[in-house]
Amino acid sequence: MSTADAKAAAQKARHELAAALDGIEDKFSVKKRAEQVGATANQLSGKAVAAYKENPIPFIVGAAAVGVIAIGLVAWAIFGGDDD
Repeated sequence: MSTADAKAAAQKARHELAAALDGIEDKFSVKKRAEQVGATANQLSGKAVAAYKENPIPFIVGAAAVGVIAIGLVAWAIFGGDDD
């Protein structure tokens, strides 16, 4: 192996190592992960708003069901017998 070949191999290894380290940094970067989660949340909220504007009935029914369940649980907690 000539000196030029060794230098080229070393340069190639450096580039591969740098790429691997960049990949690891991207994977474990809290800031980048937070940006990805924020972008995903924005997309989902946009889709939810569009779905609500197109047909609000399922959202209203769902909210009413959650309200009834919450009221039922509170009533059960207040008026339910204590079985001790």
